[in-house]
Amino acid sequence: MATYKKRGYKPKNKAEEVEQVEENSTTAEVFNTLDEGASRTEEWVAANQKYILGGVALIAIVILGYLGFQKFIQEPKEQEAANEMFKAQQYFDLAVNGNSTVKDSIYNLALNGGEGKYGFLEIIENYGGTKAANLANYYAGFAYLNTNKYQEAINYLDEFKSDDEMLGPLALGGIGDAFSQLGQLDEALGYYEKAAKAKDNNFTTPKFLLKAGITAISLNKPAIAIQYLERVKEEFPKSVEANQVDVHLGKASAMQ
Repeated sequence: MATYKKRGYKPKNKAEEVEQVEENSTTAEVFNTLDEGASRTEEWVAANQKYILGGVALIAIVILGYLGFQKFIQEPKEQEAANEMFKAQQYFDLAVNGNSTVKDSIYNLALNGGEGKYGFLEIIENYGGTKAANLANYYAGFAYLNTNKYQEAINYLDEFKSDDEMLGPLALGGIGDAFSQLGQLDEALGYYEKAAKAKDNNFTTPKFLLKAGITAISLNKPAIAIQYLERVKEEFPKSVEANQVDVHLGKASAMQ
């Protein structure tokens, strides 16, 4: 076992003298190795200094370029797109809440523009990559869905991407509605299931669980229907959908 020896310690015998020589030799070897490693590192840095500085400069340019793009190009573009879309959103709200006899015409204004203002389709085309263009896909999808243009609805709603508590599930459910209207019930069921799972809340979850259950009944899948309908009844008893569950549960149970 090694023992501590004070500085200036003199060996008492030949064996200790040999041990001290070996220790000093090992220590010197360690420091020599460290010195050689440091020298090689310094030599490599010196030899590649031009490339290192170039790499650092390139990273700095990329970062500054990104920040400049966001500040001077993307942010103004986002603001302009939001301003341009305001009128189209007004048309959309008017169509949803207004007179049903003229709603198709108003949805058309929302899609294609009016009064010298862009519609959703032009926002998507001219402001790609902005939040407004993404949201315009959502509005355009539902405008097409509400005017019975189901494939167009699917196309635009599928382009909409969002983690929003409401809009994300509603877009998925809208695709399900479009597929249902096209008679493609398997696809509709899949999207209703996605919509129900996307977010857990008291509005969209029971809404699309009920639609999934009804669609499963139409597909002659009573076990799946019962599973979804019972979830509405047990997990969302105060929801509007819960009042409709018993009728559909009766149909599903009779099919088994």
